[in-house]
Amino acid sequence: MSFLQSQQKCIVIFALVCCFAVLLALIFSAVDFWGEDEETEEECPRNCSIVLVENIPADMLFSDNSTFHLPLSMGLNFLLDKAQEDVEIVSPQWFLGPSDYESSFYPAARQGKDLLSKLQELKNKRIQLKISTGEFDSAELKALEDYHDAKVHKVNMTALTKGQLHSSFWVVDRKHFYIGSASMDWRSLATKKELGVVVYDCKPLALDLHKVFNLYWGLQYKTFVPTFWSKRLFPFFNKDKPGNLVINRTTLQTYISSSPAAFIPKDRSSDLEAISSVISGASHFIYISVIDYLPLLRMESYWSRIDGLLREALILRSVHVRLLISCWEETNPLTFNFIWSLKSLCMEKANCSLEAKFFGLQRDGGLGGMNHNRFMVTDKAIYIGNLDWVGEEFGNNAGAGLVISHPANVTDRNFTVVEQLRAVFERDWFSHYAVPLQANKTPVCTRQHVDVSVFSKASHAPYGAQPGRTGQDDNGPAPLRNRHKADGPTLDRTTPHEDGLRKMSSQSLTNEQVPEEERAGIKAKDLADERARVKNWKQSISEDPPGRWAESSGFREMANGSL
Repeated sequence: MSFLQSQQKCIVIFALVCCFAVLLALIFSAVDFWGEDEETEEECPRNCSIVLVENIPADMLFSDNSTFHLPLSMGLNFLLDKAQEDVEIVSPQWFLGPSDYESSFYPAARQGKDLLSKLQELKNKRIQLKISTGEFDSAELKALEDYHDAKVHKVNMTALTKGQLHSSFWVVDRKHFYIGSASMDWRSLATKKELGVVVYDCKPLALDLHKVFNLYWGLQYKTFVPTFWSKRLFPFFNKDKPGNLVINRTTLQTYISSSPAAFIPKDRSSDLEAISSVISGASHFIYISVIDYLPLLRMESYWSRIDGLLREALILRSVHVRLLISCWEETNPLTFNFIWSLKSLCMEKANCSLEAKFFGLQRDGGLGGMNHNRFMVTDKAIYIGNLDWVGEEFGNNAGAGLVISHPANVTDRNFTVVEQLRAVFERDWFSHYAVPLQANKTPVCTRQHVDVSVFSKASHAPYGAQPGRTGQDDNGPAPLRNRHKADGPTLDRTTPHEDGLRKMSSQSLTNEQVPEEERAGIKAKDLADERARVKNWKQSISEDPPGRWAESSGFREMANGSL
């Protein structure tokens, strides 16, 4: 009997030891969390201000009355001006300081150096700079860490998911933030066309994005994905429970999404879920601007997650779809096949409209002014993210996204961020940089094999040769409008809707109906001076010899196929 009792006791002890070992393994596999306890969502003020920010390359010329928003460099600098305690940055690249040779060709390159200088000055202001990035060597990061008290954590994405870190966002004082397509690379402030948003005085959303930052922060030195995540990383909002926040004086619904699935704690919506929700909720139109669109998984199998939803929207709901895809060195030729497949769905079918264009700037045989945007806008919502719409992107790479939608009964609809982003898309769509996909005229987007005739016809063809607006959201024929550019005026389309949005954008600092930049502390004079400087700068650049651009670093990066 004593032997049996002893055996039972051993079994119990062994079970307890095993449980304790498992508990320790779970604890140490979880992401550590730095900092004090977080505020709760209920404790946060809900009056937010949002401003669209863009970088438009100097050699990319739109008409003066086109939609323009706050320059990206100004938006980031204003965020640093507002910082009081800490600045948290996630970026896949760090190269803000161009060489003297590169600066000589691109005057805008100085904006990268200026931004780097402001980051270095944070130490003197006793503001903590924290940076999360991928595994790569950067002299700038090392200098910030060694001489300017910045804290840098690197995430080994290769070991964790066999992917890369593509996330690009800032969080300032857990109160303001930026999210968009630009990384901390001087080319994002000079040669690439970028778009994002800066959100001020919005603690609920800023804290949610801060949680994503802390997830990356805790992954330093880890070579495996944690078994579970700390509940402090759980979000306040998701697609099923969006935040109802007052943004630009209008109550909107919003949340932060992220990728990949392995990095998503409980209740966080994935980027795929966010994109799917926005597409499924559209009633009239879906406008998409991305670098690459390729519904394949590792070039081995069809990836239907997004492509299938677009097909449903076209066929079952008669939603008008427009795809604006970048034409660049690494555009996969299969992209055109999938676009033709989507277009074929609408052949001889009423109320079905799929249009596609490829965005590129042709100069002396090279492609520059790359459209680096990654966003979607519908009649009800917007999605701004960090990933291309390619199968393996969402499964392996780290990214973050922002969804904002407005209720059907919203008043002053023309002044919502949804309508502002629509105006940006339409400006790009109707520009001479956007070339439609034509039968027997498939452009090959490489420096060596660009179908120059397609681009030249799009730039200089008479008005009648330009594709018109189609789809159920049209209001009839569009009037003509003069567009001035370096080699003389051309004709383009506009609509009363577009004109209204352009005026809304250009008057956003003086019109009392849309005082968001002013509310965010941006002075009208500063913005007017910046716009005048950019205008003069672009005019001087347009008069430069073409050879200067052909030899520039921007074209070298396109030839090298680097983003």
